[in-house]
Amino acid sequence: MSMQFEHLARNAANHVPLSPLSFLDRAASVHPDRLAVVHGSHRATWRQTAARCRRFASALSQQGVGRGDVVAVLAPNTPPMFEAHFAVPMLGAVLNAINIRLEADTIAYILQHGEARVLLTDREFSPTVAAALELLPRDRRPLVIDIDDPLAGGGGLLGDIEYEAFLSGGDPSFRGSLPPDEWDAISLNYTSGTTGRPKGVVYHHRGAYLNAIGNALSWDMPRHPVYLWTLPMFHCNGWCFPWTVTALAGTHVCLRRVDADAILAALDAERVTHLCGAPVVMGMILNASGITRRDPPVQVATAGAAPPAAVIEGMERLGFAVTHTYGLTESYGPCITCEWNADWNTLEAGEQAVMKARQGVPYVTQEALVVADPVTLEQVPADGVSLGELMIRGNALMKGYLKNPAATEEAFAGGWFHTGDLGVCHPDGYVEVRDRSKDIIISGGENISTIEVESVLYRHPSVLEAAVVAMPDDKWGEVPCAFVTLKPGTDASDAELIAFCRAALAHFKAPRRVVFGPLPKTSTGKMQKYILRERARLV
Repeated sequence: MSMQFEHLARNAANHVPLSPLSFLDRAASVHPDRLAVVHGSHRATWRQTAARCRRFASALSQQGVGRGDVVAVLAPNTPPMFEAHFAVPMLGAVLNAINIRLEADTIAYILQHGEARVLLTDREFSPTVAAALELLPRDRRPLVIDIDDPLAGGGGLLGDIEYEAFLSGGDPSFRGSLPPDEWDAISLNYTSGTTGRPKGVVYHHRGAYLNAIGNALSWDMPRHPVYLWTLPMFHCNGWCFPWTVTALAGTHVCLRRVDADAILAALDAERVTHLCGAPVVMGMILNASGITRRDPPVQVATAGAAPPAAVIEGMERLGFAVTHTYGLTESYGPCITCEWNADWNTLEAGEQAVMKARQGVPYVTQEALVVADPVTLEQVPADGVSLGELMIRGNALMKGYLKNPAATEEAFAGGWFHTGDLGVCHPDGYVEVRDRSKDIIISGGENISTIEVESVLYRHPSVLEAAVVAMPDDKWGEVPCAFVTLKPGTDASDAELIAFCRAALAHFKAPRRVVFGPLPKTSTGKMQKYILRERARLV
């Protein structure tokens, strides 16, 4: 083997660790006077925002926070939450953004399991956080910093110091540093924890950098987007968009509460160009009173459960260009996208919506995606019918689960990340999720995709939301049971909806029962089907 290239070694000039920290320095130096962050009366340029991040990092450093230490933040989409995405890793520390809707017991578990040194907590959530802190051993309680957001509703200050006062003690010229190794941890995100305790998913700087760039490339984002924060920053670090929008020197429009009125007001006031969210956010916009067509179109990226084609079609009519993506906490959020094929432009609107509802192909920054047998790893035929598990390989995947080597080994078995989602691969190479492996219904030996049944229900003009789960059955083992929320001012009976499904599906796939009422969801808009499965047992 030739050795002619062996003398060309890495050095400080030609090899720099990849980290999204680089994006902040570039935005502040190249576009210092462009608007960076908007929140109520708070309007900060990139020069000002970078200075605030450096003050924050400097103040944390003065408290002894350094490489590998965990800094937790429990806050909605506000400037402190955004600033933490740069200030914390600037020290080599690890950001742990916590779900604001969790109960005290789980928050206490996360703080103790992650060994948080510092906790930033928004005033509105003080009662729950106070209860969580009481559950911690005295010697394991973190330094508590209050975020006294003027837009917060209620709650008192319970910490050692207030955030703005904490920043005032920091140095705006503090530089911090890139990580010595791009494999170093940048953040810690806990899974939804639908059963048992949540798992701590650890991200590295390299993956965060690559997925942030992947967002921009896969969504074809321009320079200086105006991005509305309808997606929680505590969810997969906001799908890496704190770093993506910063790389593009765009504007982060914070949104403390996600509701239709706030979204529409921000769209108009700030001339928003891009937003992300689960399908529930699209439903919120689609059914908002006073909604008018957007021109130019607003770009919307959605993930989670496959958005019903009817919802996508409705959004498109209102001037919202929808891109469907797929990902998990373990993949830094979206890493697969339904990349548009120009040949589909000739299709009717409804047919285009069906194509857009597919999950698609890997990000250019992700390495590989297969649909395969989870045990043998043999790929299923690309026929749009054969069912297998979606498996991913690439650089934008977690380091693993914190303090859980067994779960990490299981997730990466055979050199692939096992998503737990079942799907098919179409002849054009685009994948389509059919169900979670635990959600598939096996009725009389036949597989029934709950997503397929839900998609039909969403076509009914009275259906606002729908979720389908297995219901025990003496004859068939299990049969579909639908849980439905109707649109305000409309009506539909269970018999009507069952007949509607039977007209579009094989009869064995149609729900045997329909239960009406609000549907349980996580804070990120995902249906909590484990709750519905328990309810179905009692129907």
